[in-house]
Amino acid sequence: MSVPNRSEIHSGCHVQIVEKQNQQTGLLTEGIVMRILTKSSAHPHGIKVMLEDGKVGRVQNLLQK
Repeated sequence: MSVPNRSEIHSGCHVQIVEKQNQQTGLLTEGIVMRILTKSSAHPHGIKVMLEDGKVGRVQNLLQK
């Protein structure tokens, strides 16, 4: 399964991210995107974002709200 590109992600998107400390286990965290931190259009491990609650991780899935 491929991760979403930067063009598919925007502020207010409902997403699932994997935080750095959870990369080994693959534990996903759900939230709303506040800021996109990755400058490039794509990244093999996912675009890094900050959620509204301050958590930072790489987007694995886009969710429908």
